[in-house]
Amino acid sequence: MAPAGNDSNNSLVSVIVPCHNESAVLPEFHSRLLAVMESINSDFEIIYINDGSDDSTLQVIRGLNDSTPGLGIIDLSRNFGKEAAMSAGIDHASGDAVVVIDADLQDPPEQIAQLVDRWLDGYDVVYATRDSRDGETSAKRWTAHAFYRLMSRIGEVQIPPDTGDFRLLSRRAVDALRQLPETQRFMKGLFTWIGFSQTSIHFRREERQAGTTSWNYWKLWTHAIEGITSFSIAPLRLAVYIGLIVSISALVYGGGVIVDTLIYGNDVKGYPSLMVAILMLGGVQLITVGILGEYLGRSFMENKRRPLYFINHFQPPEQHPAPPAD
Repeated sequence: MAPAGNDSNNSLVSVIVPCHNESAVLPEFHSRLLAVMESINSDFEIIYINDGSDDSTLQVIRGLNDSTPGLGIIDLSRNFGKEAAMSAGIDHASGDAVVVIDADLQDPPEQIAQLVDRWLDGYDVVYATRDSRDGETSAKRWTAHAFYRLMSRIGEVQIPPDTGDFRLLSRRAVDALRQLPETQRFMKGLFTWIGFSQTSIHFRREERQAGTTSWNYWKLWTHAIEGITSFSIAPLRLAVYIGLIVSISALVYGGGVIVDTLIYGNDVKGYPSLMVAILMLGGVQLITVGILGEYLGRSFMENKRRPLYFINHFQPPEQHPAPPAD
């Protein structure tokens, strides 16, 4: 059973849109987003976050503001990354509910109406789960599927599978997120970690409408490492288990060598097996040191306590009133 519902009367819905080099798609995105928001029986505000774009994204956003007065604009001082850009939007959104959506139109703005409906049913977090991923390669779909399943097994929180950042957060969920101090942020995990009542809607993810994605395989790999090290110590435990297995194997092998020497003598053989053992042990040690380095590096970055982002310019949004009732 859903919790007690929220009230759409006199409520404010904020939409935050992190943007990095999205000038080609922004006009169509904004047109569709505005149509959806004007159809919802709630006041609303839209905040665009320019995450250090090196194309004309900021100029396009300012042009949208000229044609639709009252949009909020957060211009970050440089490219801090999507996690920081989302955090900037969340920090400056004043709505009773906050929707996070990308500008590339892979997540259809029309689904926001369903997110709001579920929020009105009383849920604090409503996330959008992808039933399909159009326009993506088989390799990307498979790696994404594998990552979510891996996180569900080793993570301290159960991150919903096949779910990105597209979701709605209630005001108390937003306030909870703003209390989290870490600078190395994996938002998909943080959205789940805060708890509260959560539910999902399902949708078909569309192809990118224009422009090119900045998420190459290397960035996706580092993002996956960020998620694993943020919400699981399983790699450290795995290193311990591998060390135990290798140590026990070495003891068994050493015992066999001793017995073989006592029975048959030592005729200086076994060079290939010795090299294999040395290379194997060296590889295990390097992997273990690398795992330790990942966690140590996270502690190093967190202990600096640097701000998550800096803002070059902030234009507060104006509230768009809900359309009059029929």
